Amino acid sequence: MTALRVRAAGPDDRATVARLITESWHAPILVVHGVTYHAADLPALLAETGPDGDIAGLLTYHVDGGALEIVSLNAFTSGAGVGSALLDAAAGVARERGLTRLWVVTTNDNLDALRFYQRRGLRLAALAPGAVDAARLVKPSIPLVGDHGIPLRDELTLEMPVA
Repeated sequence: MTALRVRAAGPDDRATVARLITESWHAPILVVHGVTYHAADLPALLAETGPDGDIAGLLTYHVDGGALEIVSLNAFTSGAGVGSALLDAAAGVARERGLTRLWVVTTNDNLDALRFYQRRGLRLAALAPGAVDAARLVKPSIPLVGDHGIPLRDELTLEMPVA
């Protein structure tokens, strides 16, 4: 992979963000901790490679109070540092805005995400049993069985301070 660049998505990127979220998450909306987010309305960071700016990853986020919530993080190439670059850039956004905390919600089946976030300093902060079952009522495209054949039922929150 050529040099990786991370940049803030602009208004011209909204359709691309919505398309990538739809391809990755089965709809242009994300339902997390009981909140429905419309992908094209969220601030986003894009990881790009190559002279033409090929998209290697996408992170969407929401700022509330003193915290930056990562709503989605997708690295389209595994093991190439895309996810880490996006996470670092999100932490940079949080620091620039004077926020004190970065957090993310993942699901009980997403062992890869749990490993990724914990290895980068985020700690488990909360468990919401049945939260995915409730989200499925809003977004029926959420599968019943997730990664590794694990029933998809619960949400886990991970967080870390930003300084």
